[in-house]
Amino acid sequence: MLINPKSDGHVHTQLCHHATGEMEEYVVAAIDKGLEELIFLEHLECGIRYPEATWLSEEDFAAYHCEGQRLQQAYRDRLRIGIGVEVGYNPRQVPEILAFLQRYTWDRVGISFHYYEINGHHYNVVSRRKINLEPLGRQGVERVVSDYFATLLEAVELLPGTVLCHLDAVLRHHPEVHFTAAHRRQITEIFQGMLSKGMALEVNTSGFSHRGEQYPAQAILEEAMALGVPLVAGSDAHRPGEVGRFFERLG
Repeated sequence: MLINPKSDGHVHTQLCHHATGEMEEYVVAAIDKGLEELIFLEHLECGIRYPEATWLSEEDFAAYHCEGQRLQQAYRDRLRIGIGVEVGYNPRQVPEILAFLQRYTWDRVGISFHYYEINGHHYNVVSRRKINLEPLGRQGVERVVSDYFATLLEAVELLPGTVLCHLDAVLRHHPEVHFTAAHRRQITEIFQGMLSKGMALEVNTSGFSHRGEQYPAQAILEEAMALGVPLVAGSDAHRPGEVGRFFERLG
C-alpha cells in the first residue's frame, strides 16, 4: 500500500461538538507519535435538520482558522500543520457549500455524506443510535446504501474535494447492511470520478476500532489501488490520544 504513515490527514477537536481536546493537544500528540504532518479536518454541514449540531458554526470556523494559523507558526519547525474541512454533502445546499468554501484557504477538502433526508428530516447514516437506524432501516437498507453512493458521486463531481473520506462507512452499525453488485459498480464510478478530479482516497484507520478493518474494506481498497487512485491516511481522531492510531497496520 503506497501511503505515508507519517501524515495523519483527518482529525477533529472539541470544536465539532462531539470530540474532545484543544487543537494544540492534537499537535503535541502528533509530535509525540513521531508524525511529520497533521491535518485538521473539521466538519462543515449546511441545511441539516438534526437534533444536535455535530459540526462547526461560522464563529467556530473563524476561531478554528485563527488558532490553526497560530499553531502553524508556533510549531513550524516541528510539524507541518494543515487546516482542512470535511464537507458533509447536502444536495439541496450546493451553492451555500461552495460559497462557504470560498471564504477560506484550505489545505485539504474532504468529502463525506453523513445525513440522509427522509420527509424533511435528516438521519445520521454512520450512527449506532436507534433514532437513526430504525427510520433508515424502514427506508430500506439497500436503497439507503445505493442513495449514499449516488450522492457521494454527485459530491465528487460538484465539489472542489481533494480527498474522499470513509467511503464505505454507511450504515456500519445496521445488522442488515451489505453491498450488492450494483453498489460495487457505483463505487467503481466514484473512483472514476475521483481520478478525473485528481482526488485521493482516505484510508481511515478508525475502522480498526469499529470493525477490525480500515475504511474502506480491503477489496474496495485493492480496486482503488488497481485503478491508480492515490491514498492518504487518516485516523479520524476525536481525542488527542487517537492521533495516528493503528498507523502501524498501514503497509
